[in-house]
Amino acid sequence: MKRLIIGISGASGVHLASRFMTKMPPDYELFVIPSEGAKHVNTKEAGVTFLDDKDVGAITASGSFLNDGMIILPCSMNTLAKIACGISDTLLTRTASVMLKERRTLLLAPREMPLGTIALENMHKLSSLGVIIAPPIPGYYATPKSLEEMEDFMIGKWMDCLNIPHNLFKRWQG
Repeated sequence: MKRLIIGISGASGVHLASRFMTKMPPDYELFVIPSEGAKHVNTKEAGVTFLDDKDVGAITASGSFLNDGMIILPCSMNTLAKIACGISDTLLTRTASVMLKERRTLLLAPREMPLGTIALENMHKLSSLGVIIAPPIPGYYATPKSLEEMEDFMIGKWMDCLNIPHNLFKRWQG
């Protein structure tokens, strides 16, 4: 079974994380770390393990915990800044630090607009370390006809970045 760590920080856009989880292939075991600000997320799907963000010694905080990547969706600017500065004061930021240390796939989906200079500098720093920065930006060329189709496009793009197979949107044919 494949393993994916899903961090959830910030409150705005949390439903995207819930939809992402429902679209995951069944052969993935999900380990979910909601920040204190995202605790109201109550998706209880099969194969989902909720971890306590205060437990910095939980399984995902170890480099020996093999996994297929981590996505933080949404990623608050506070969480992004902590990761960029190496602050590991919660399970979420500690796990992200381990992902960087082990050179494993880490995707951050910051949901903030407009982006300030400090946030852009932090994103640049993380990108130069190999972190995938993928905000929830709709792809209009997919001609979505509903909010759900627009969200499916974004979820599909995140899955592409994580090498997760899907058929959530029609691919560009040129």
